[in-house]
Parts: sequence; structure tokens; C-alpha cells
Amino acid sequence: MKYISTLLLILIMSGCQFNQSQFNQSQFNQSQFNQSQVHHNPAQQGIQTQTNSSMSPAFELITLGDTGGIEDGNLSSFLLRSVDDENFIGLDAGSLVNGINVALQNNAFDSLATTPDPALNPNGNILHHHVKAYLLSHGHLDHVAGLLIASPDDSSKPIYALSSVNQTMSDTYFNWQAWANFTNRGIAPMLNKYDVIDLAPQETVEIKDTALTVTPFSLSHPLESTAFVIEHNNDMFVYFGDTGPDEVEKQGKLDAVWRYLAQQMQHKTLRGISIEVSFDNTRPDNLLFGHLTPKWLMQELTKFHALVEDKSQLTNMKIIISHIKYSLKSGADPRAVIAQELEGANALGFNFILAKQGQVLAL
Repeated sequence: MKYISTLLLILIMSGCQFNQSQFNQSQFNQSQFNQSQVHHNPAQQGIQTQTNSSMSPAFELITLGDTGGIEDGNLSSFLLRSVDDENFIGLDAGSLVNGINVALQNNAFDSLATTPDPALNPNGNILHHHVKAYLLSHGHLDHVAGLLIASPDDSSKPIYALSSVNQTMSDTYFNWQAWANFTNRGIAPMLNKYDVIDLAPQETVEIKDTALTVTPFSLSHPLESTAFVIEHNNDMFVYFGDTGPDEVEKQGKLDAVWRYLAQQMQHKTLRGISIEVSFDNTRPDNLLFGHLTPKWLMQELTKFHALVEDKSQLTNMKIIISHIKYSLKSGADPRAVIAQELEGANALGFNFILAKQGQVLAL
């Protein structure tokens, strides 16, 4: 009876939705990135689809949430699919239903061949029929809250993560105290909606009901985090969860990712990277808490650049900057500051794009 009462409470709670975040006060004019670097994108005003003009796209990436930290309704979450397939994977899920709503309002799914389901609205149709799996980098709330909130009305699908991440989800959230257990492991009764699948570091796995494979790498963060190398045929995309720089963390985990990618790029094409920059360069190293600044990202990318034989791949690919911490303080917009700091240090000509909720990128 206790579990039934708890489940009823959770189902009632699921009717409460995150308020949609407009984030207009910090909208960034990305033309600031185009003052001096020949490989940068054309200036952007608002949200639009971007493509690589030099080659046909291999992936489509939709931003459901672009910030880290406190801005509920716009937290780290992306959808990725092969252009040869109509099915997405979720890369983290800080904001899910609200993120899909914003993406729909910006026509982000216009290229998707979808059949309307008379029992569902457009958001439900995407979530139920086209989001086939979640890949969770780590268990912090700004990366999983959207999944938790949506779980009572979600469709069945697998959750892929490192074993420590899945254990955190089971112990902390799907425990019949914080939330009902919608998974197939942990505290009974198990509602079996989500099939929890443990990933082993640096072992490649096919993602069910998609055209994609994933190879995970452990990252340094207060909770173990993950980089996911996603592949389809000979094309790759890399999603980084929260991570600190190797020089601060002293574990060499980013170096392992860079070396793997450099080796793979001898016979595959890296189409893009999504990576966090949480703070600007004024943040002291002892207060990074497993995050990056523009200075530290550029240092890591410089190491990566030195390992890659074909340097043109690095300027052709997109580097999507995400997880910029929303600030309640007055003064300069953190997005603009971080963009300027990246531009000022970009002697190697990387193609930076600031992620924005509702944005579509063809990679």
C-alpha cells in the first residue's frame, strides 16, 4: 500500500511542468566569433539550422537544454540521430519535455519523417516514438531532472551509462523516496519501464533501435562522468559530460579520449564535439569542481590538435560549447564573456558554436 500511495503521488507530481525558459536576456550574437577566424560560422541571429558546407551531414543534433546549474527548463540535454535514421538518442536529460517543446516551436524536427499519433500531441510523438534511448553522463540533477520528471508518461526505452552512474540513479532517485522506481533494477517494486544497461569504459556497444554505436570514456568530476563517442559507419560525434582539465584533475582522462579520437581519425571522420565550458577565465582552479574554463578548454584542444595527423578535420568539425552556468549576478552575460575568451585564444582556428536551446545542427 505504501508503494501504491507513493506511485499515485508521483503520477500527480508529473502533471507539474518546468516553466519554459526564454533566456532572452542572455541571447548571444554569435557574430562575435567571426571577427578574425576563417573557419568560423556565419553570424547567427537567433536559432537556425547550421550545416557543414564542405560535406554532406552525417548527424543531426538538437539542443534541448544548453545551461549548467540553476536554470530549470534549460538544462543539459541533446538529441542526436544519424541522418539515415529517424530515431534519436538522448545525450543527458536535464530538460526533456520542455526542451522538446522549445525545439518544436523552433521547427527543429522539420527534417524528421514522422507519422502523427492521434493519441499523442507532437511532443509526446517525439518522446514516445523517436527518442529510443538515453545516455547519461553522470547523476547530477542538471543532467537527469528532465528524465525523472517525464518518466511517469515516457515510453519504455533503455538507459545506457557507466555502472557507477546507473548505481547513483538507482540509489538516489529511483528509490521510492525521491521518485518511483521506473527501472528494472533496485528497490521493489520495479516498474520496468527503463531497461538499465551498464557500459564498460572503452567498450563499444550498439544502441538499441538506432543506427548508432557508443564507446564510453570515464571523465573526472566529483561524481564519475562520461564522454560518449557516438559512431555511424565511418563518422563520429563526441559528447562530453562534465569534466575538469587533466592538469587540475591529475588523472589523464581527457588525454585518453584525445588519443583514442586521434587514432580513429586516421580512417574515420570526426563531425563534431559537444563539450562544457562552465565558467569564464576568472574562476580559480580550486573552485572549478570538475569543470572547464575557456583557458583550460583551449589547452586541452591544443593537446588534441598536436595528436591529429590531418589538421583540416579539426577546423572542419564543429565544437559545440554547452553547460555555461546561468548567473543571477548583474553585469556581463557569461555567454558573451566566454565567447570572447574563446575567440581571443583561438589561434588554431577551431569552429566554435555556443549551444542554444531549440537549435539544430547538421554535422
